[in-house]
Amino acid sequence: MTRRRWIAEHWDEATATLVGAQAEHMARVLRAQKGMEADVVAGGHVFHAEVVAVSLAGEQSEVRFNLIAELEADPAMPITLALAIYKFDHIEWAMEKATELGVAAIAPTIARRTDKHLAQAAEKRVERWRRIAYEAAKQARRSDVPVIHDPVPLAARVKAASDATRIVLAEQERTTTLRHALDEIDAAAGTEMPSIEIAIGPEGGWAPAEEALFDSSGWRAVTLGPRILRAETAAIAALAVVASYLE
Repeated sequence: MTRRRWIAEHWDEATATLVGAQAEHMARVLRAQKGMEADVVAGGHVFHAEVVAVSLAGEQSEVRFNLIAELEADPAMPITLALAIYKFDHIEWAMEKATELGVAAIAPTIARRTDKHLAQAAEKRVERWRRIAYEAAKQARRSDVPVIHDPVPLAARVKAASDATRIVLAEQERTTTLRHALDEIDAAAGTEMPSIEIAIGPEGGWAPAEEALFDSSGWRAVTLGPRILRAETAAIAALAVVASYLE
């Protein structure tokens, strides 16, 4: 039987602790008690663990584990997904699915065609996005939680220093497919695992000035094919293609 996996808020070399809502759920709903076994993520590692103490006290609830043995776990894919901000329910779905697929980081960006009200509200939405990633990482039994960066204007993200190979999905590109670009990246990387950053535009696509900015900043424009995809569909399709190369 597959054991449940939990992501600890606190840990040291020998113990790990759940606090707050996670601990309350485990204690109240699952009736956690001393001796119960579980898989616990602590510091990016997964451990077979055993409950040694349970305290049920609302937001102060705690479940403490002894860490018995480290388990083998798959690392995150070395992919950063730069998502132009669009309708919150759609982008949150994309963040959840990107987390399940194993992305290492998500960078929300404010593009020219990002609705101004969404751009203004984005900063207050970040903690919700981090909770969504946290819950999705648990559900997918990941050994880590992707980094959700604070929203920044697109220019800041495009020009930021990075060791990753940087790719932008661009509607005007018709000849260079993502698969073709990945073939070249894979060949150049040799035995090393390449780090990749993929930029996905907002509803309506990138503005011409943004396309020029990507080009002048060394990003490679690619296409997913002839079909016009919604932003969230494009994000998941691109990640699936990249995963087929990296995993």
